[in-house]
Amino acid sequence: MNASLPLETLQEPTSGSPEVEYGHSAEGFLVARVGETAFAMLPARGGGHYLALGWRIGKPIAEWYRADFYGHSGALADQAAFRSKVAENAEHQREKRALGRKDVRFAANTPWGASQGATLYTDGVVCHSTAGHGGFHLSAERNRRVHAMLRSKGGWYEEDAEWAAVAITFPHLFTAFERRCAERTLKDSWPDAWEMIFGTTLQPGESREKDRRAFDHAHARDWIVVSAITSKHECGFVEVVATLGGKRGPGTEERRFLVPSGEYHVGRFGFVIDEARHRLYGGPSDFVGWR
Repeated sequence: MNASLPLETLQEPTSGSPEVEYGHSAEGFLVARVGETAFAMLPARGGGHYLALGWRIGKPIAEWYRADFYGHSGALADQAAFRSKVAENAEHQREKRALGRKDVRFAANTPWGASQGATLYTDGVVCHSTAGHGGFHLSAERNRRVHAMLRSKGGWYEEDAEWAAVAITFPHLFTAFERRCAERTLKDSWPDAWEMIFGTTLQPGESREKDRRAFDHAHARDWIVVSAITSKHECGFVEVVATLGGKRGPGTEERRFLVPSGEYHVGRFGFVIDEARHRLYGGPSDFVGWR
């Protein structure tokens, strides 16, 4: 199987671009390497494929194994989609090199612990890493340039989501890939700020947070599942606990329902009980708290 795709080595025409290699792993998976980053197109449990990553795999491509890779970085439709992801990363790495970021060390205490290393993007824009987390710190002058709806009072922006405020404020310091990620993050998490800053209205499907609000409003008086377990007492059903609007906390009324197993698929924001079809249940329970 490995012989069906010989090793390809592609050098991007732009100076400074990382070398891109394609091939098959020891187990026959389509794989690639861009600089020190490795990619694999692995079969998904329910069918199809997904993208997995590796780092500094010190072996020839033909000796790579599934265990060398980690994580689930999104579904892949086909080999073309895999190659597109690899090419996107190669361009990202090329742009990052051109930006000239510098690894530095600062004796700094961050909101996430002592800094163990940092990257200087430019004067007043530093990204710190710690033992467990990390994020950006902006100087007072730089921080004043962040829009008031996104500005952190202390100039600290954690790496999971808040970093996007730094990226849209100083786009010239980030790659095109990073800017696209920042745009997606802001639309999903801070749609009001995005609409204010860019003078636009996000439509359904363009912001996870706006879609969640619409779901909550539409189903405020519906029973939304908050817990579910396959029933051992009612064959072919899922036993669920639901609350009005999916609310949680002390004093919240809870009800149990039975949902056919083939029908129970949690959507983006929860499963909505159809009281005309899903039976209210008061029998023996598989939930410890209801026994």
